[in-house]
Amino acid sequence: MDNNDADDEFQDAYESQPVVSSMDLLTAVDESRTAVNYFFNNKFSDARDILQPWASSSMYHSVGNSVLTFLEAILTFEHQHIEAASEALKQCMTVCNRYRKKNSISESLGKIVKKTNYDLYSPEEIHAELCYAEALLLKSMLTFVEDETLVSFIKAGLKIRTCYNSYKECMNILNQRNWGDESHKVHFESGVRMGIGTFNLMISLLPGRVIKLLEFIGFSGSKEVGIHELEMGYRLHHSVRQVLCVMALLAYHLLVLYVLSHTDGDIEFCDEILKSQLQLYPEGVWFLFFKGRLEFMKGDVDESIKWYLKSWKSQNMWPQFHHLCFWELMWTNSVKQEWREASLYADQLLHESRWSRTIYSYQKAALLCMLGDELSLDEKAEIEILMRDSPQWKQRIAGKSLPMEKFVVKKSERFFAQKKMLVLPALELMYVWNLFKVLGKKRELIQNVYKLIEKALAKLDAQKKHQEFDADNRALVLLLKGASLRHMQSPLQAEECLNSVLSLEKKLREDFYLIPYTLVELALLFREQGNISKTSQLLEDAKKNYTGYSLESRLHFKIHSFQTELNGGKKPLDDVVTEATSP
Repeated sequence: MDNNDADDEFQDAYESQPVVSSMDLLTAVDESRTAVNYFFNNKFSDARDILQPWASSSMYHSVGNSVLTFLEAILTFEHQHIEAASEALKQCMTVCNRYRKKNSISESLGKIVKKTNYDLYSPEEIHAELCYAEALLLKSMLTFVEDETLVSFIKAGLKIRTCYNSYKECMNILNQRNWGDESHKVHFESGVRMGIGTFNLMISLLPGRVIKLLEFIGFSGSKEVGIHELEMGYRLHHSVRQVLCVMALLAYHLLVLYVLSHTDGDIEFCDEILKSQLQLYPEGVWFLFFKGRLEFMKGDVDESIKWYLKSWKSQNMWPQFHHLCFWELMWTNSVKQEWREASLYADQLLHESRWSRTIYSYQKAALLCMLGDELSLDEKAEIEILMRDSPQWKQRIAGKSLPMEKFVVKKSERFFAQKKMLVLPALELMYVWNLFKVLGKKRELIQNVYKLIEKALAKLDAQKKHQEFDADNRALVLLLKGASLRHMQSPLQAEECLNSVLSLEKKLREDFYLIPYTLVELALLFREQGNISKTSQLLEDAKKNYTGYSLESRLHFKIHSFQTELNGGKKPLDDVVTEATSP
């Protein structure tokens, strides 16, 4: 028999095999682990090829396929991808419901008066509960972008509450089931740790008034418990969701904390995680990106640029991921004052990303403005076009504008009101994006910024004719100067600058946000000097006495984080979901 005949016979035999319509749990988990490894090694198509054929019948294949479509929707922000993700998640919830425990009326009533016997649940039933919670969480998050109305936000909130209760039920199963030597436990446990940990962290970050409302309807969260749960999930090295715990920890320590608080993430722990993950996934776009972020947060800007470039070049299947790298490369070049290079990345975002053209156009204009006398005539004309176009792309979600978009629209309008001029617009953006924290890591970086600020202040002092926004411009420059001096360990000079900002309060025309932001900057200064009572007083003043200013919610996140730290940051463990009882 020649080779062609042999191949034909093999193909005939293969095609004559009965089609398998179900898959056992452990095989599904193993295939999902393989898909996860493919995904984090940038083999996105290979991962999808494993998951898609079984997405309508296997809960693990279905939830894995849903995660891929969800990520594509979030990265692209394109309608067809959002619809595809929504359909995949609906299918996933249907598949999970097929396997979930069905309680009779008498069993449901029995749960009220006595504990559920989770030993009676089959392995498929407990994993279905977990996969259902994961799908519901993704569906609720997608609802926020799927239909931008207030009704959709309410629906999303209800889904999140149901999801939260599902995770609580899963924690009860983990704690109360007699597991014996069930090999699938590690995969269930890693998922529970990830879900409970992420929920606790998300809720703990919210401002106090929001937390009080959430606690009233049954939510609670602790930062310590959140980190503990995720770290436990990270230590479960052979589990299918271990890498998701890794991603949550890296995102929290390297992204969330630096944007929403004044504190640093656990850099040493992230370094440990990344060393191990980059050994497993040396070309993995996600871990190359986080390595770049780690170096950036350390102030090692040139090193961070190297890793961001490597992440960008590592794959082309999802070009939308490049936009995350462009965003970071824009800021890494900005802190080096490489304004033209930074503006090139801003331009790529403006023309390729759908997230916020309003922000991108203003950011490019702001970066070009920093060139001052070096601007060509073409660049000056481009700045005008960008400033004029920025407001027309403003988005509304649930009937409300995005705070940062509102902020940059005001600044675009100010540009024309001030005869086509803004004062240190890129440094102002760096301040509100919390990047002065990075500048403070390296004396050379903060000193170079300080020189720019001094020049701007001298220019304001040299003005002979009074301008409408003199107080606003001076207050901004003094806030930036005070923040720089704090990072340069010159507390007395920093305090003098910041108090000068406060003295201008009644003269401000537009930039009212500068006063509460200055109060928090002063609070940071007094905290570093050990004056806790003054720190607390300033934070309360900023929180309670000012409202309706630009980027208010952003500052409230930071105030909440700061006050939590001052109060010891701990919540009684019996208040959080690790000790949950059945809903």
